[in-house]
Amino acid sequence: MSRLAKRPIQLPQKTEVTVASGIISVKGPKGTLTRPAHRLIGIEVSPESIQVVSKSETIEARAALGTYASHLRNMLTGVTEGFQKKLLVEGVGYKWDVQGKTLNLALGFSHPVKVAIPEGLTVVAEKSALTISGFDKELVGQFAADIRALKKPEPYKGKGIRYDGEVIRRKQGKKAA
Repeated sequence: MSRLAKRPIQLPQKTEVTVASGIISVKGPKGTLTRPAHRLIGIEVSPESIQVVSKSETIEARAALGTYASHLRNMLTGVTEGFQKKLLVEGVGYKWDVQGKTLNLALGFSHPVKVAIPEGLTVVAEKSALTISGFDKELVGQFAADIRALKKPEPYKGKGIRYDGEVIRRKQGKKAA
């Protein structure tokens, strides 16, 4: 059993959690998140905390217990503080800009790449940095991963899109004879 799932999750100020007909709903100052509850997991809500409990003692129930405790913590953090990912672009002629709900990228292809920004995300483009923020951790992380996958950093010169703080292992390249 997960050690994190044994501890009750404290509710921050101005947040409200409801569980109705198998749907977990967390409402806070930044927005509302919902997630279907697992059939083997029960959620007990009190005015100041949430406790995740197992309905059975199977291996699947024990695995889902810690997972859903983490999901609830992420949902509470998202609706109170929000999440943020920062991407960096490196390379001659590589650039990006935001126009309305579209992210325009110039990545060395023969055509510009246009990506629609999902609802609920805020994207800010600076010269070589792109900041993605929102209250849904999964949506922020998935959109950042999709953008990075368009042009992964290559190991010889380091050109491409990478996360802030990501270390790219560099290769030496060819040696002259």
